[in-house]
Amino acid sequence: MSNFPEAFLWGASTSAYQVEGAWAEDGKGPSVQDIKEIPQGTTDFKVASDHYHRYEEDVKLFKELGLKAYRFSISWSRVMPDGKVNPAGLAFYQKLIDLLLENEIQPIVTVFHFDLPVAIAEEGGWENRATIQAFADYCQVLFENFSQQVPLWQTINEQNVMALAGSVIGTSQKSMKEKFQENHHMLVAQALVTQQFHAGNFNGRIGPAPNIASVYPASEKPADQLAALYMSALRNWLFLDVAVFGTYNHNAWHLLETIGAAPTVTEADRKILAAGTCDYIALNYYNTMTVSSYFQKETKLDQQSGFGIPGFFQAVENTHLPMTEFGWPIDPEGFRFTLNEIYSRYRLPLLITENGIGAKDVLTTDGKIHDDYRIDYLQQHIEQMALAIEDGVDVIGYCPWSAIDLISTHEGSAKRYGFIYANRTDEQLLDLARYKKDSFYWYQNVIDKNGLGE
Repeated sequence: MSNFPEAFLWGASTSAYQVEGAWAEDGKGPSVQDIKEIPQGTTDFKVASDHYHRYEEDVKLFKELGLKAYRFSISWSRVMPDGKVNPAGLAFYQKLIDLLLENEIQPIVTVFHFDLPVAIAEEGGWENRATIQAFADYCQVLFENFSQQVPLWQTINEQNVMALAGSVIGTSQKSMKEKFQENHHMLVAQALVTQQFHAGNFNGRIGPAPNIASVYPASEKPADQLAALYMSALRNWLFLDVAVFGTYNHNAWHLLETIGAAPTVTEADRKILAAGTCDYIALNYYNTMTVSSYFQKETKLDQQSGFGIPGFFQAVENTHLPMTEFGWPIDPEGFRFTLNEIYSRYRLPLLITENGIGAKDVLTTDGKIHDDYRIDYLQQHIEQMALAIEDGVDVIGYCPWSAIDLISTHEGSAKRYGFIYANRTDEQLLDLARYKKDSFYWYQNVIDKNGLGE
């Protein structure tokens, strides 16, 4: 399992609001994540893992881990909290990027990861067409400051999750019609930003970063096959077809029209979408989905299991797959399937920007974290990624979630993903000391061997 390209980007990922903390320091304004209602028993994001103050220590650990790349997001509300540039916010990311490059770690930047500035949300957020230009202005600032040092950019993280499960991640509580109008504005904003990136001849490549989950039919019944077709269209291809081809997927559009959720699309929108197509595809993969033809069931709007739409599909449990302790299916072979499915449709390079397992890791009295379950999970997925590359899929890098423990978007600090343990709980900050987990040393070896080796 060592058939990885020599320049393969072995990395790891985080996002700004989940790891940085310093939520109101050095001119940063609040984001929607800072003010949302937090589930009882979980922490907020005010301190998170305190990466803002400890980034030098963290980058030193990333270097020891052997990372070739670090995928992180830039906080819009830190850089432009109220439409004006905050110099201290830009300075923080400049220092981080400089330090990464000094340590031979390639910065990979996501410009928007769920954390809309409150100042923009109060003006209607993505429902307001003015946010399209506000996003373009923000991205222009980033490109002008960092494009010479950042070769890979992602526009919007998991836009499909925001559209389909916004209530779960704290970004939307609206009707399907309202959500897909917002979603359309995001698609136009993404295309406009991509267009201006290309027009400016900025260094590197730019692409979307959706959460992609291949969809299995529950049985060989034709009705279940059709259900999978429509769920795939809504869950996956709507977002990638627009990014790659500049047009809406026809199955997804038919579904939206049928349920009264089709957005208003202007002629100017169509021109922007057609002109702003991506250079590569970043994707987050955690699991697959399984659907049957629709049957009456309590609708469960859930980040992973999805929901049912009358006349089209109903998400169901796949009894052939084991589950994480947080109830997410584990499907390494589905990873290979998903990579092949995406590459067959789009023929663009793929970058894995998230993949991992959340668990309640335990710090032992001697400072160890024995996370064999994480090693097993990642090993199985890397094996399947290697087989996808053998199949002919062009995968340029793998950045698991997450580089260091951070705050889960809706399940707090107890749900840990990192290679590095951050010593805090949902109730207490403790000393926030960093500890290397067993998976740290395992992944270090994988990177050193450029694969799993013998």
